[in-house]
This record gives sequence, C-alpha cells and structure tokens, in this order.
Amino acid sequence: MPAAPVLREVVRQHAEMAAFLWTVYDYHLLHPDENPDMDDVRMARLVERLEAHLDGLRVAGEEGVRIAQERYAEFPEAGELFVVRMLSTSNSIPIFDLQLDRVRAYLAQNLPRG
Repeated sequence: MPAAPVLREVVRQHAEMAAFLWTVYDYHLLHPDENPDMDDVRMARLVERLEAHLDGLRVAGEEGVRIAQERYAEFPEAGELFVVRMLSTSNSIPIFDLQLDRVRAYLAQNLPRG
C-alpha cells in the first residue's frame, strides 16, 4: 500500500504551532505570575495541543523532519530548535516528562548567537 501523501502546508503549520506552543509553555513555566489565567487545566490543554502538533510532524515522517528543519533554518529560534530536537529521537518523550533544565541548556548551547 503506498504511503499517504504529505500535505506540506498542513505539516508546516504543525511545525509552526509546535514551536509557538513550546515557547508559550516554557515562558509560562519561567514566569508563572504573569498570566494568572493559565491554570492547570489550560496548561494541560496547551501541552495536549503541543503534543498533537509534534505527532502530526512525526506522522509525516522524513518530510515532517525536513519541514521542521526548514522552519528552523528560516527562523532560528528556541521553539523551532525544540521541534527539530524532539523529532530527532526515535522515542518520543511526553512534554511533562522532559527535564526542562536540560532542554533549556541544550537550546541555549545550540542556538546561533548574534
């Protein structure tokens, strides 16, 4: 059975939304008092959406990785690098299980300076 076609525009949106949602998630964890409306329920929904967008990229396989890499090449920001890194491993780690200090250190070390 042939593989389903990859809809590049949809996959691109998955990459962009995953990067954005990671940025929102991480910012909230670093500054929890800035948005009192971000309660546990909303945070869980945000993570659920982030996981879904990452899954959309994973389903697209190599094309999903390629598109995420293209987004990072065009916008070398922490969210885009996070997405590329999450797709670079064969075992997907749930967002809530990430060691955030290690994630932040990786992003800081690997983002272009300037």
